[in-house]
Amino acid sequence: MKIILIGIQGSGKSTQGNLLKDELKTPYLSTGHIFREMAKEKTSLGRYVKEIMNAGFLIPDEKTIHIVSEYLKKPEYKNGYILDGYPRTIEQVEKFENGVDKVVYLKVSDKEALWRLSYRNGENGETREDETLAAIRERIELFHKLTEPVLEHYRKKGILIELDGERSIDSIHKEIIKKIKS
Repeated sequence: MKIILIGIQGSGKSTQGNLLKDELKTPYLSTGHIFREMAKEKTSLGRYVKEIMNAGFLIPDEKTIHIVSEYLKKPEYKNGYILDGYPRTIEQVEKFENGVDKVVYLKVSDKEALWRLSYRNGENGETREDETLAAIRERIELFHKLTEPVLEHYRKKGILIELDGERSIDSIHKEIIKKIKS
């Protein structure tokens, strides 16, 4: 099964992605994780990705499409995947060649996302460089501007599962499983 998780930063995509990975025995791929790993590289692309992310902007469509397409060519994704953070724009949707069975939208308010992120610590208790208040606000604004049309696209296709992401992790997970299996 090919599943996409969509939601603003802090909506719980990675939490649910990891739970789904274990339950469905399907590999989980987070574009945020890919880009954070790239940003650590001492290359011109790594520095570029780091600058873009730290400012709260999205990696341009052309680069994102290429990077995600290359990842999904790996053998472990041949029979399906759980993809977090892609596609985020209509251009990415139109150029996405890998097909999708279900799109899960974890809907949380901007206020809730900001609250969650302000109390979230990264690895070793450190705040991530791309999670400054200004960067988070920019990403939330971009989500409303660029990603809400993506939700409408999948809604029209009849494959969008819209969930209240402000409930308990367990109740959200159970509802996702119920709805993707129906």
